[in-house]
Amino acid sequence: MDGIGDVAVGVKRGSDELSMYNNPNSGMSSMSDGASNGNDSKKLRVEEAPPSRVIHIRKLPNEASDAEVIALGLPFGKVTNILTLKGKNQAFLEMGTEEAAITLVNYYTTVPPHVRNVPVFIQYSNHKELKTDSGNQRTQAMLQAVSAVQSPSSDVQEILAAAPSPVLRIIIDNMFYPVTLDVLQQIFSKFGTVMKIITFTKNNQFQALLQFSDPVNAQHAKLALDGQNIYNSCCTLRIDFSKLVNLNVKYNNDKSRDYTRPELPAGDGQPSLDPAVAAALSKDSGSLLGALNPLSAAAAAAAAAGRVALAGQAGSGGVLLVSNLNEEMVTPQSLFTLFGVYGDVQRVKILYNKKDSALIQMSDSNQAQLAMSHLNGQKMYGKIIRVTLSKHQTVALPRDGLDDQGLTKDYANSPLHRFKKPGSKNFQNIFPPSATLHLSNIPQDVAEDDLRLLFSNTGGTVKAFKFFQDRKMALIQMSTVEEAIQALIDLHNYNIGGNQHLRVSFSKSTI
Repeated sequence: MDGIGDVAVGVKRGSDELSMYNNPNSGMSSMSDGASNGNDSKKLRVEEAPPSRVIHIRKLPNEASDAEVIALGLPFGKVTNILTLKGKNQAFLEMGTEEAAITLVNYYTTVPPHVRNVPVFIQYSNHKELKTDSGNQRTQAMLQAVSAVQSPSSDVQEILAAAPSPVLRIIIDNMFYPVTLDVLQQIFSKFGTVMKIITFTKNNQFQALLQFSDPVNAQHAKLALDGQNIYNSCCTLRIDFSKLVNLNVKYNNDKSRDYTRPELPAGDGQPSLDPAVAAALSKDSGSLLGALNPLSAAAAAAAAAGRVALAGQAGSGGVLLVSNLNEEMVTPQSLFTLFGVYGDVQRVKILYNKKDSALIQMSDSNQAQLAMSHLNGQKMYGKIIRVTLSKHQTVALPRDGLDDQGLTKDYANSPLHRFKKPGSKNFQNIFPPSATLHLSNIPQDVAEDDLRLLFSNTGGTVKAFKFFQDRKMALIQMSTVEEAIQALIDLHNYNIGGNQHLRVSFSKSTI
């Protein structure tokens, strides 16, 4: 609510003893986490507040809207009141029942909530309800609109922009971990009956079309989920209405599904749905979640995504088997550099008796899955490489004193790992191999011609080049993806002068 006056706030994690007083500008009671004088602050260090239907939200970004705050509560039940303290980056959300509030807090303890890609903190308030005046019409209208979505028969649903279609177009940004059709179904079915899903890759991005039974459900899901992360700091949902009003699904497999027609063939050699699963789906698209209460449906989907993607594969550890390598050219270092684009490589072993094959140990199974999905079928040193999950759980180092001709390397303590810092920007810049490379850490005295010459010397042809405004970064386009892979292997971490090392990664942009 704009116009709330300054309130003295001393944030304490366990408590939100609220001073409440009426503010004539807000039409609602103003609240704060504590008083400004030191004695009161000391007194406030108490154990965490007991469950309450009022939720206290902290560290909201400055530009967060009331709708975005309400969206945090929507999946868990009716939201009955809201108070935002703009200057303090805080808000209070009142849920219809204490049970809904407990569900919300339990869920967000497992999956930290984000507003505009910023993590926010949620806890119970010490107050059992929000005292409000009825004067703030904007707030009341917004809450009525939310009620309209939750009970579509209500007249006030016109307050929401009319949903043009029951079909949503979903784009997943920063897809560091695999997202599957089943994960999308579990997350979106909290908002209504999901009838059909089609997934595909366009412009190097995972996308989906998802059809609800009712446009109001689509509106509700878009309001609650647009801009949210499936996982902490990555896999961000970008949601728009599709121009389509109906999806035509031909096959039920891991790329597309029509939950209203479980009898559809799998097509393209995909495994068919298990008949029991098909029967359950035909009754109710949400019935697979029967064992889960509403609280943990999305949490379970998020937690399971890595395992879902690995289901049916030979191994589930972090070790990859790479075959059809060019044994005259390949080295542990070249594999470390290329696979290091998709995760932190711990060990590499080129097989002594089969030097066209290697084992690569990543930090975890998600990184292994990511590297496999992006690098299987790519060309390295002129040969199309094959990448699969290995049955090995680790890569063994040679016994002490045994010379294996440098075929095994331990990179566990390498300073070149891209992902060792939690929340690093590198998590947001993982893209499939492409002809265009992103360069960073460029010294000020290095010119375009220097970089063109350097990249031409890797054996490829430079087609285009563009500096970013600050000249510390640039895009360079090779003539093929294979040439770009070679250039990245040769020049990532290259000492370009003044002990500055060039950083090279694949880009989603073109010049």
